[in-house]
Amino acid sequence: EEEKEASEQNLSRKMWATLVFLLIGSLIHTADGSIHEYNNQSFTKIADARYFVAGYQGIYGSEFLDVPASSDTPQLKGNSFIRFDDITFVRSKESASKQNSTHATAGLVEAILFEVKQKDRVGGSFFKTEDMCCTPKLADAGSCNLGEVIISADPNDPEWPKRIPTFFKRGEEEVKMSPEAVIIKKTGWYTVYFMTCDPELDATTVRGRTVWKNRDGYLQGEKAPLMKLYASMLLAYVVLGLVWFPQVAQYWKDGIQLHSHISLVIAFSIGELAFLYFDFSYLDSAGTSPMEVTVSAITLSSARKALSRLLLLVISSGYGIVKPNLGGITLRMLLIGVLCFVISESLGLAIEFGNISENGMTVLMLYWAILETCFLQWIFRSLWKTLKKLKLNKKNIAKLQLYKKFATVLVIMVVLNFFWIYVEVFVYNSPSDFWQLKWSIPTFWYQLSYLMLVFICYFWPPTEKPTRYLYLADMDEETKEGDECLSLAEAGMNRKDETKAEDGDVERNERKSLLEVFIILLGNLPGER
Repeated sequence: EEEKEASEQNLSRKMWATLVFLLIGSLIHTADGSIHEYNNQSFTKIADARYFVAGYQGIYGSEFLDVPASSDTPQLKGNSFIRFDDITFVRSKESASKQNSTHATAGLVEAILFEVKQKDRVGGSFFKTEDMCCTPKLADAGSCNLGEVIISADPNDPEWPKRIPTFFKRGEEEVKMSPEAVIIKKTGWYTVYFMTCDPELDATTVRGRTVWKNRDGYLQGEKAPLMKLYASMLLAYVVLGLVWFPQVAQYWKDGIQLHSHISLVIAFSIGELAFLYFDFSYLDSAGTSPMEVTVSAITLSSARKALSRLLLLVISSGYGIVKPNLGGITLRMLLIGVLCFVISESLGLAIEFGNISENGMTVLMLYWAILETCFLQWIFRSLWKTLKKLKLNKKNIAKLQLYKKFATVLVIMVVLNFFWIYVEVFVYNSPSDFWQLKWSIPTFWYQLSYLMLVFICYFWPPTEKPTRYLYLADMDEETKEGDECLSLAEAGMNRKDETKAEDGDVERNERKSLLEVFIILLGNLPGER
């Protein structure tokens, strides 16, 4: 029987080890973009101009350039582009009546497209002036035209930054921008502004949409590799489930509550990644995704995060392994789990749909940081108590060694967590410079969570005889005896300190006896010899 159990353990270890290699492979996939919609949004004043940010994102360079008109290959197929669809500018009646038709640039609204490296060539920065619109002095020098936004052509690409003009005719309150698609030839972080230098267009609004498309789809360039990441992680969790669920079913009579919790985390992870992959796949092919799918993915993600943190807390507390129940902390665990779900759900919806102010987003992120800190502090405090309790029982060396390994893995994961937070802050502070690396941020978090779950499954697998980590009543009794010994020893020291013996020899003998008690107790602690 011992040989059979040993062979089963070796087989189980080999199966868990193979899961670690599921994430090896390329995650880079360069195909994607998005659609930006505008609903009567207003222009904002900047220096002597008014502007509206139409969008910005990473786009990969086109595959086919300078396609002949007679070619069978459509001009936009395989190419990256920014297309203006049904863009309409609306101004007030008062502005329409005041338009001065004697100026060539009266009623002019410009669409300005540029790559991040060319941002200093839009406006007066290149000419060392704070103005955004052409001044008479610059116009006389031939640097720009009055009434237009200042643009200094890039010597390496004279067509960029690019401008597309649209004019209001006298008396018109609305004007449609001519449909146009701009082919993106170089990979980079692109921005589109709608700008006007006409002071009479102060109350102008814009509606319509712009279509940003990469080579093969509509996903944003910085999110392009994530679709392949979700597919890879989904496969990894499915394989983990195929290894884990049959074992749980086989030994369900001998299982513990911890196995059900682990199964729940695996199931929610599979559901989350399936919805995320479907969401990105639909977005990549159609440019938009059903809101129900996006919300479901966010909800499953929030539930998985809450369950994962509660799983670590339950293991660290020793539930079912060191103690038969969680006692009075059960309600507190449930409350902090619900709070984790609510904050994560709110933050996910806010990031996805942007329906919250900047201050509101800051508050949500602050709440999330505080909650994570509370979880971390509670987990390590519970783990320390569990290790301390296991050390008091000489018969639980196997459990103690198991928890020491778990503690080592947990510490390594936390150190990596803090390191990656620093990397994440560095990358997100400069999105235009590191947009091609942004996909690696969530990639690391998903891989870290997966590896942590694999280690937990490896440490506490379902077996026919789970006495290696199952809670036993005699362990609790023996631990209580150890606690009583410590309490008696501490009480003796307190009495001795409070009432000093008059006889010095008696006092020295008491100290010697207490010291011997502590030496005996310490000598019986595993790992402390």
